[in-house]
Amino acid sequence: MTHYSIKYISSGLFLSIVCMSTILHAQQAAKGTDTNTPLHALQPDYKIPYVKTTPEDVKQVTDRILLYLDEATPAQLVNSKTGAAITDLKKPVRDAVVKQGDFRLTSYEWGVTYGAMLLAADVTGDKRYADYTVNRFKFMGQVAPYFRSFGKAFPEEKNPLRQTLEPHALDDAGAMCTAMIKALRAGVDADLRPLVDNFIDYIMTKEYRLKDGTLARNRPLPNTLWLDDLYMGVPAIAQMGKLTGEKKYYDEAVKQIQQFSQRMFNKEKKVYMHGWVEGMDVHPQFHWARANGWALMTKVEVLDVLPEDHPGRPMILALLKDHIQGLAQQQSGDGFWHQLLDRHDSYLETSATAIYAHCIAHAINKGWINREAYAPMALLAWNAVSTKVNAKGQVEGTCVGTGMAFDPAFYYYRPINVYAAHGYGPVLLAGASIYKLLKEHPADINDSALMFPK
Repeated sequence: MTHYSIKYISSGLFLSIVCMSTILHAQQAAKGTDTNTPLHALQPDYKIPYVKTTPEDVKQVTDRILLYLDEATPAQLVNSKTGAAITDLKKPVRDAVVKQGDFRLTSYEWGVTYGAMLLAADVTGDKRYADYTVNRFKFMGQVAPYFRSFGKAFPEEKNPLRQTLEPHALDDAGAMCTAMIKALRAGVDADLRPLVDNFIDYIMTKEYRLKDGTLARNRPLPNTLWLDDLYMGVPAIAQMGKLTGEKKYYDEAVKQIQQFSQRMFNKEKKVYMHGWVEGMDVHPQFHWARANGWALMTKVEVLDVLPEDHPGRPMILALLKDHIQGLAQQQSGDGFWHQLLDRHDSYLETSATAIYAHCIAHAINKGWINREAYAPMALLAWNAVSTKVNAKGQVEGTCVGTGMAFDPAFYYYRPINVYAAHGYGPVLLAGASIYKLLKEHPADINDSALMFPK
């Protein structure tokens, strides 16, 4: 190829680029320029819905979850070998089990879900949500005596209702107890009081504590505080105060929040560390998102029942406001929060985002925090969460059960799974609280931005 031909090709390429640029410029000009088009009103390419969500939009999402869970969590006693239904509850059968579904009816995650169903029924008026909880609590009340007899008749066998009848940890007791007390207070006709009393006895007298009475564990290290345990123990204690009217329960709930927070709340970042170990000189701070969710929800749940004149109420309310302020600084542009709140290269996580959406919206609905300031971030969070509820009604993007660690890799690489039960209750709670918020204060678009005007 001659020198001339190379120059000729280069010139041709140059002319092609110029022509293409001219065409693109003309196309853009045809769509509008700064002089003839309000460019500020052009629709951005959002990854999540940025719209005036309606209560009906919200309920379409939660309805999908309800339909899935109603089918995926049967409340039935069966023979594990034959699959046949057991209807005689007077004589225990060695092979008796609760029929297997996608989730366990007695796990702490399902305690959250039962309470969420009751709240969803209350705010939407849809009785199906309450029926979900009522039917399963009635079932538990009926089979509890059966499995007490089962334990005596077959002591060598694993009792299918062991978590409920013989709790060994706060995970066994707290969330289920909270939901059962809420059901009792709502007038649910189920034989739950013996189970509630059993749970409360464990929480108040048998769970391990530090010398000052703070609820604690001896794993992974001796005298360890898990932030998760605020939720696994304290709301049940406060609910017991509401059920019985006894002040000692309110005092205990306030004490636990105060003593956990003194050790674990980072006053500069306004979020909590996940784990604290007595005797450690240095505490590596990993601000795990879901544990912060449990702590936030604990404050909301306690404030719901704590008497207005209780001396501990201002402290909890101030902590709630500080915590929400800290979380506001960490929300991603897509509406989610990260697995480790302040490490924005960790993945975006669904269950924590749902808990924050619920708690922030609930606090607005109660008048505890400013609607104009915080409702947009709550709705942004809900809109993000709604994209994780698939057509089947399963919740995607939820971190599986997680222990406590002092290195980042542990948290960064925790798996996510649609069968991680931790996602369902929080998403239902978020939907219920956002539904109520939008019903009372519809969202609006002002200058392209979501707003909640007075």
